[in-house]
Amino acid sequence: MLWGEAPYGLVSRPAARPYLLMPESADGPMPARLSQTGAFLDTTNLVPSPALIPYDLVVPFWSDGAGKSRWIAVPTLGPAGPQRIKAGPTGEWVFPKGTVLVKHFELPTDARHPEVRRRLETRLLVCDSTGGVYGVTYKWRPDNSDADLLTTNLSEQILVQTLGGCRTQTWYYPNRSDCRTCHTQLAGGPLGPKTRQLNRPFSYPSGVTDNELRAWSHAGLLDPGFSDEQLASLPALTPLENGPGSAPASATELQARARSYLDANCAQCHRPGGTVANFDARFDTPLERQQLINGEVLIDEGLDNPRVIAPRDIWRSVAFLRVTSLDGLKMPPLAHQELDQHGIALMKEWIESLPGRPVLPPPLISPRGGHHSKSVEITVSETEPDCAIHYTLDGSVPALSDPLYDKPVRVNETSVFRAKAFKKGFTHSITVQEVFTFD
Repeated sequence: MLWGEAPYGLVSRPAARPYLLMPESADGPMPARLSQTGAFLDTTNLVPSPALIPYDLVVPFWSDGAGKSRWIAVPTLGPAGPQRIKAGPTGEWVFPKGTVLVKHFELPTDARHPEVRRRLETRLLVCDSTGGVYGVTYKWRPDNSDADLLTTNLSEQILVQTLGGCRTQTWYYPNRSDCRTCHTQLAGGPLGPKTRQLNRPFSYPSGVTDNELRAWSHAGLLDPGFSDEQLASLPALTPLENGPGSAPASATELQARARSYLDANCAQCHRPGGTVANFDARFDTPLERQQLINGEVLIDEGLDNPRVIAPRDIWRSVAFLRVTSLDGLKMPPLAHQELDQHGIALMKEWIESLPGRPVLPPPLISPRGGHHSKSVEITVSETEPDCAIHYTLDGSVPALSDPLYDKPVRVNETSVFRAKAFKKGFTHSITVQEVFTFD
């Protein structure tokens, strides 16, 4: 888009005192209530302080279906004069000491009325006096009059009205040490604001829609700022969804969406020097250097030939297995109690679109394993026609030389039943198993 003489989203830079009313370090006295932090002019009605600048991201971090509002307060002055964010086309931005980022969470609680939302929490991330960051969480009161500081993490059961009844959703409120798990020095502290996330249009409270990088540059928030001519050449993540009436995504766009999803949800840890893993989830890193597709894994999860992303093979793609899990395997590992079904569908579509041999789905074993008082008849079914299923009863990996499944198998003693599907022209399935024990 050519902005030309279009108005700016931020006419001028708002005055902001360092730290608002928060302490300069994590060991200082914390305001007990959100209304005491200086973040809101009217806390009950969620009217932000004039120092706060609203913003949004191209691809937000998955937060269990909650809607989020974001603001930032960048100190107007410091010891060396005007304070600015050190920004570059790629990489992480460096924020002045005393910068405060505010993120507010609300959860839709009635599928019949999507506008009905419950206020859950508001988090403040403070760029402290040491060059690091600290985070605090304020939990909203039931009457929405204010939010109270949490000194420890907390899980709460939230009642959600569905179209067919009710369900209970667990919401996890993080503590300060939880914040440091993701907001590391390696990741740059604040995770959201960066060139590839803010290179997007945003509707400001003034009614003006402007590119966020353009608006922040014009207001003097960035050092160096970006010119209008630069915007089209700057990197940007790809939104995860098509607009209404859009054509299906091309292979190139699908790949960009999947990489954008991984950048937003995984790159804070999965980068050089980060968590123990081989791949780099940052969108800034070219795909051929990310070690994603056919990238080797350090923990095989018991799979044969696992990869970070295995082309056309969701069963051997460990990154996919982790985003579809809610147990100890889950990713992201923190504050994640609900599956991101849209993100899962996106990753599945991308993996299955990659070039390579078709892959057989794993056979389905019935009944489930467990302890039984009498003999059990085991049946196996496949979803791909005309494939051959071979099985073992001793826990070994099935091969073509092992028995071919052609009828139910009856067992009456402890057995580790394992099965695998084979078909010419296809990559064989992963091995599946059930363990049966008896009195």
